[in-house]
Amino acid sequence: MKPPHKWVAIACGLLAVGVTPTLAVLSTARAQQAEVGASLPETDLSVDRDWSTARTVLERSSGAGDFGDRPPAHNPLAPQATPIGSRTCMSCHTVEQAQFAHTLHDRAFRAGAMGASADSTCETCHGPGSAHAAKPADRGAIIRFTRGAATPVETQTQTCLSCHAAGARQHWLGSVHQARGLSCSDCHNPMTRLSAEGLLARNSINETCAGCHQDIRAKFNRRSHMPLPEGQMSCADCHNPHGTLTRPLLKTDTVNKTCYTCHAEKRGPFLFEHAPVRTSCLNCHDPHGSNHQTLLVTPLPMLCQQCHTMTRHPNDLQTRAGLGSGPAPDERLIGRACISCHTNVHGSNNPSGPRFHK
Repeated sequence: MKPPHKWVAIACGLLAVGVTPTLAVLSTARAQQAEVGASLPETDLSVDRDWSTARTVLERSSGAGDFGDRPPAHNPLAPQATPIGSRTCMSCHTVEQAQFAHTLHDRAFRAGAMGASADSTCETCHGPGSAHAAKPADRGAIIRFTRGAATPVETQTQTCLSCHAAGARQHWLGSVHQARGLSCSDCHNPMTRLSAEGLLARNSINETCAGCHQDIRAKFNRRSHMPLPEGQMSCADCHNPHGTLTRPLLKTDTVNKTCYTCHAEKRGPFLFEHAPVRTSCLNCHDPHGSNHQTLLVTPLPMLCQQCHTMTRHPNDLQTRAGLGSGPAPDERLIGRACISCHTNVHGSNNPSGPRFHK
């Protein structure tokens, strides 16, 4: 909400102290208030409202133009090129146009072009097409969104960011993906509908990420894993591939905050806190998958003995030989091992729980 105009504030202040303002002051305040109100877009949601008029008022007040009336993208490799219109493009690229007609971008351009020119769709992203029409073999005459194209990756990315710069993409510059030279078209295909959402280059988010991160994808085939293969979550539930303030592209500030979005019972606060747990969940767990129970990086009690070795109870080093499948099974290793007694290893609120027994 905008603050009241100074004349309105003055009039209200005079009334508050018991001073009756003059008619001149009140009339000036009303005129200023009417001027401010006239500059704001209408918010009447009645059924009989003229929505075309409301849209015009909204665009004029916000300074936003029609989506379908955007200027052609700038192509640094063909600065002298001029627009030729999408109909000329379609005369050669009929297959591409047929595929593009099923995408969200096509619907957005059609909706934005109501009352504006609908003949600039192709050149809005690919730049003016006169040079390309004259020399189709010149790979730099048009902006191409493919790996290995003559168009620099920076130009490809900036063309997409001219519309998609805000929201989840505000940290793209400086992100790991941007530093590695990735372009938007490495993960997205805006010219055809291959995925249910996001105009992805593959069927799903997980398949798109697995195209590069095959080592991470292999972890989800392990015995204990997050329910990603079952379709109950995706890589984007924890990561923002378009960039964040963290190197692993987490959607929150830290690993723990990301885990707490689902595992809220581990957040605390606890009367007795376990230091490795407070530091990072990755001290004990591999979030992508493990061959040990509950995503542990090492089986129990070997995991605990990385910190609690030869001190206090149990006072002797447990080895893999004492496991149930080892040559000398030890009852202290069989079953839940250390957490058979120390059940609340993530933290305890019990007054008698400094050893995380309760």
